[in-house]
Amino acid sequence: MLHGNEGGTSDAANGELTVPMAWLYAEYIADELLRTGDLMPPTSFEFRAGRDALALTIFLSDAGDELSGIRVVSQLETWSSLTAYDQPWQAWVRARFAERETRARRAGRRSPDLRLATAAWRWLEETELLAPDLDAVPVPEEEDGPQVWTPAWQLGLPLGHLAIHLF
Repeated sequence: MLHGNEGGTSDAANGELTVPMAWLYAEYIADELLRTGDLMPPTSFEFRAGRDALALTIFLSDAGDELSGIRVVSQLETWSSLTAYDQPWQAWVRARFAERETRARRAGRRSPDLRLATAAWRWLEETELLAPDLDAVPVPEEEDGPQVWTPAWQLGLPLGHLAIHLF
């Protein structure tokens, strides 16, 4: 079985399946960080948003296309700074994807890791979740307060950031 960064979904020469290990490992680390923080039920869309945002941060912060999560403890500060409130995370993700796509075109192949990361990014951008409206004036009669539809990445990113700090 081949590592995901070595080619497409299969190796035509010997028929072996290519496994997207870098993405799967990034997703595993993000899942563990969020579970440790116990911020949301693991079955919720909010948890998925946090996991995907954090997995993208982990995956895309590794410039060498290696298994980013192997150095978890040494990378926590980097991931924390990338997911901080005042950082242009969305622009950073787009720039990193552009770099990865350029490398894939030059190599003549797109890794399954990049395909899965792209699917996660698409879900984060296109999905909206109902979240508390932090800019609204609270109404005393409302139990949960005003809510607004928010892109999933805007909800998941602070969850991922908080999970890093709670780890």
